[in-house]
Amino acid sequence: MFEIAELGHTVKKSVYNSQIPELRTELLLIQEKLKHSDFSVIILISGVDGGGKGDVINLLNEWMDPRFIRTVAFGKPSDEENERPKFWRYWRTLPAKGLVGVYVGSWYSDPISQRVYGDIDVNRLHLDLMHIRQLEQELIDDGTLIIKCWLHLKKSAQKKRLQLLEKNSETRWKVTDRDKKHLSMYDDFVKVAENVLTETSTGDSPWLIVDGSDLRYSSLTVGKHILSRIEQHMQLREIAKQQKTKVSISQISNLLQQNLLDSLDLSLQLEKKTYNNLLSKYQGKLNKLVRQAHEMQRSSILVFEGWDAGGKGGAIRRLTHAIDARNYQVISVAAPTDEERLHHYLWRFWRHIPRAGQVTIYDRSWYGRVLVERVEGFASENQWKHAYSEIVNFEEALSDHGMVMLKFWLHIDKDEQLRRFKEREKISYKKHKITDEDYRNREKWNEYNIAVNEMVTRTSTQKNPWIMVEGNDKKYARVKIIRAYCERLEKCLDEKN
Repeated sequence: MFEIAELGHTVKKSVYNSQIPELRTELLLIQEKLKHSDFSVIILISGVDGGGKGDVINLLNEWMDPRFIRTVAFGKPSDEENERPKFWRYWRTLPAKGLVGVYVGSWYSDPISQRVYGDIDVNRLHLDLMHIRQLEQELIDDGTLIIKCWLHLKKSAQKKRLQLLEKNSETRWKVTDRDKKHLSMYDDFVKVAENVLTETSTGDSPWLIVDGSDLRYSSLTVGKHILSRIEQHMQLREIAKQQKTKVSISQISNLLQQNLLDSLDLSLQLEKKTYNNLLSKYQGKLNKLVRQAHEMQRSSILVFEGWDAGGKGGAIRRLTHAIDARNYQVISVAAPTDEERLHHYLWRFWRHIPRAGQVTIYDRSWYGRVLVERVEGFASENQWKHAYSEIVNFEEALSDHGMVMLKFWLHIDKDEQLRRFKEREKISYKKHKITDEDYRNREKWNEYNIAVNEMVTRTSTQKNPWIMVEGNDKKYARVKIIRAYCERLEKCLDEKN
């Protein structure tokens, strides 16, 4: 879940300075509209120590009108608060309609901390999270917009951040003994936090995970996310009023998903000479690693998802070129057969799990449940919503057994997809790849976009993260995929040794 936020995202100072004026103006304008709206906004800012929560909150208060935004920080419960139910202190500070409340830590702080310190067991944690989901649902059903942001740092970055703060006499006070202790417990905190975020990142109130290593990046990302969520929430509530029909919370939340795909840099590319050199290098490396994995009886499962014409087939061919044909199989997933329809949707995928030392590559996969089946209406809302946890559990069972798993999403933009469609129509041996269905699917680009974002958010875990591949340049995408497989194999084989 946190891997995407550990890539070291940065924003140049010039870019930051050029974007801030417009962002501040839009935030002030949306606040003015919000004053006359029939809902409130709750912004939860959580994350690891040193992740920049305070700095981001200070900037939000600087950018927005302080008269209509209130920041609430929660520490150890007072005697007065201990005498009442634990949610009492949160209820009493909720913002009125038309206002914004920023919560530091919030109702997530105690369960995470208590579980890490061993004050509560896993069953009690699950119970606390159930109560949190109930609280948030009550607020959402009342129209409240809940925006949850987690500022993340990898361990090395957190250590460096605390050292820099402590070295400066003016910021030394910010580093406490508690911060140092938590650094030594980093792995435990991350493990518990991932569990908490997975269980509470619902369709109604998803978590946005942000790389906190660069303040300019994190503050811009959070600011834009808040602006987008409020704007869309207003639009949807207005549509619901005009149509005089109730827009379901799931519809609203789906349209409000943070667009992770837009954060990918599709301009990335490789020159042909560089590509040929890198491709040869990593194919050779992969050949050795796969043979070693075969000898050690370590199997692999690779999942390829992406847009039509996204380059899945070409990437798979370059990858399998480096593997002995006797040791892999490619499963091209189409619509389920009559037999498969009679079983649980995961049944047909269980059947193709590789034997020890073998490689199975899925050209599309079980994620069809939360993509095409969701968008096209082949699965009910209840079915595809339940599928997220079912898929996570399925993949966890595989990785716990020792299988190496990689999941790739090949992303291209809509213009590049159309260009590839037209190009295929001109080539005799590629014409069959383009059908009326492909063009019809383009009309639902936005619906698929929403589904993909939620899929990545809900199913990217620490054990089995999604690898987002910038695919407008096929050469860049192919090298990235093979290199990622090499790196994962190396790591897994070293751990086994």
